[in-house]
Amino acid sequence: MAAKADRRTPLVVVGDALLDRDLTGSADRLAPDAPVPVVSECAERIRPGGAALAAYLAARDGREVTLITGVGDDPAGRALRELLEPWLNLVPLPLTGTVPEKTRVLAQNRPVVRLDRGGGRVREATDEARDVLRSARAVLVSDYGRGAADALRDALAARPPLVWDPHPRGGPPVPGTRLVTPAEKEARGFAPSEARPGGLRAAALNAAALVRDWRVAAVTVTLGSRGALLSYGEHPLLVPAPAAHHGDSCGAGDRFAATAAGLLADGALVGEAVEGAVSAATAFVAAGGAAAVPPAGSDRALAALPDTDDPRALAARIRAEHGTVVAAGGCFDLLHAGHVGLLQAARRLGDCLVVCVNSDASVRRRKGGGRPVNPLADRVRVLRALACVDAVAVFDEDTPERLLGDLRPDVWVKGGDYAGADLPEAALLQEWGGQAVLLPYLDGRSSTALLARAAEGAR
Repeated sequence: MAAKADRRTPLVVVGDALLDRDLTGSADRLAPDAPVPVVSECAERIRPGGAALAAYLAARDGREVTLITGVGDDPAGRALRELLEPWLNLVPLPLTGTVPEKTRVLAQNRPVVRLDRGGGRVREATDEARDVLRSARAVLVSDYGRGAADALRDALAARPPLVWDPHPRGGPPVPGTRLVTPAEKEARGFAPSEARPGGLRAAALNAAALVRDWRVAAVTVTLGSRGALLSYGEHPLLVPAPAAHHGDSCGAGDRFAATAAGLLADGALVGEAVEGAVSAATAFVAAGGAAAVPPAGSDRALAALPDTDDPRALAARIRAEHGTVVAAGGCFDLLHAGHVGLLQAARRLGDCLVVCVNSDASVRRRKGGGRPVNPLADRVRVLRALACVDAVAVFDEDTPERLLGDLRPDVWVKGGDYAGADLPEAALLQEWGGQAVLLPYLDGRSSTALLARAAEGAR
């Protein structure tokens, strides 16, 4: 088994394991006999799914994990064991039928169709599973409605878990659970009918109703790219996502639940655990979702969760999808309407926009000792808040040529005030078939002019 971090509390995961399979290829034509895409040259990859994914993620974080789940000796069950056993302790429950399998067919990394098979359900609990739960220091329940949580409900009720991740086919969490983590749609389905209007208020009403109905300490409704809403029964806390991503969200709920359970096990407050889980799930989606999880046979640990996007990974992913990578650069010291117009126009030129911003030292060399007015961290945060900006990269040199060599954008954008000037980046982009372009700024807008007017007003 992989080495574990000494200070992390061991975690027991109870739930329903799935075997997930992705068939990824390309599609550039329709079938002659039906209006459906032809996906060719498919590469196959299997990975743990459901409760097995949550357990696997927690184990790859460096935590000692025990998974209690239904698994048999069918081909899917044997494949699942091979994926999991190098990383965690597996306590099998007897299964009626075969391990459920979920197969996604993807073209250009976008799902085309999903095929499900295998309706196995847990038949009964075992003495070994009950013994593990009695001695567990921290428990996560990932209930996909295939019998694992139901078979062990009495043992779970005796020692309520830290986190219960419910799904539509599963039952309610046991009373006393510390945190329940339904998605927005799941919360609507679980909550009383009078608490089902749409919008953020609906999420708050549903969460409060579920706290009371389930008799649990807290409910957090995950809201995708908007973050999560945490309720103890009233006055909910909205935890926003650090960035909005619209990539493959498969597995994000399992990432959220595994992170929240781990943080609570290590002593975090519920609010702190939800904040950490939102950041973890956001980074997970940004990295490509479950499809980007390292293979089970790999010793590569999961990357540390970043507080910003990885612009290089973003550019590589867009190129792999045959999209257009656009980059724009500048100091962006005092963000004004001219900057915003430029960046919005740049984003419309392709499928993602990476903004290359000068470091503080680079700005001082270019603009003088009084600049930048705003430090790098503030400039990056403001840029990342723009809907048209997908990622921000920082360079310390006077020009971003080294950074551009790493990103290899298809289009490099500069403001129109560079017209007539030499753009050293233009020759560089030609090396990989890219194009440098100038876009016009709004007339009369510049950071220097803003500073001059501010200084004049102060006098």
